[in-house]
Amino acid sequence: MDIWSKKKRSAVMAKIKGKDTKPEWIVRRYLFSRGYRYRKNVKGLPGTPDIVLRKYGIVIFIHGCFWHGHEVDGTMPKTNREFWKNKIEGNKLRDKRNKEKLRKMGWSVITVWECQLKSAVRQQTLLEIEYYINHTYLERFRSRPSMFYEIPEDKDPPGVVTEGEAEYGKR
Repeated sequence: MDIWSKKKRSAVMAKIKGKDTKPEWIVRRYLFSRGYRYRKNVKGLPGTPDIVLRKYGIVIFIHGCFWHGHEVDGTMPKTNREFWKNKIEGNKLRDKRNKEKLRKMGWSVITVWECQLKSAVRQQTLLEIEYYINHTYLERFRSRPSMFYEIPEDKDPPGVVTEGEAEYGKR
């Protein structure tokens, strides 16, 4: 039994935002302050990711623990359990399908849970996001051949001095 009337419950549920939530603001402000530029809520991609870093080939989903069924922090309402169980399981299945589609398209996917942005662990989470972005970018960059010159395997790249050639302490 619900504590509110059907009309009141509908009004309350209608106020729940699907985008521009506080957790999204936290991540976006951090990324922007660190020099990352992104698009938000790109409708042309599966699942409409919350943040798209095209240059890095990364999409970020910021999930609410309740709505997306976080195993660690999500809770199940005491009333209308069957409805909510089906709803949340459907959300999890949809999320999994969308992330798989994105990976097949060549995107790297980051999922940030709402509970990971609580003040006690927020800084660590934001640093991990930034590390993953940079690490992924460097891996993609390294895997591409150089556009300017081909480096023979038995030679060092131009401008690099090997230890045998260096003359330290001579003036």
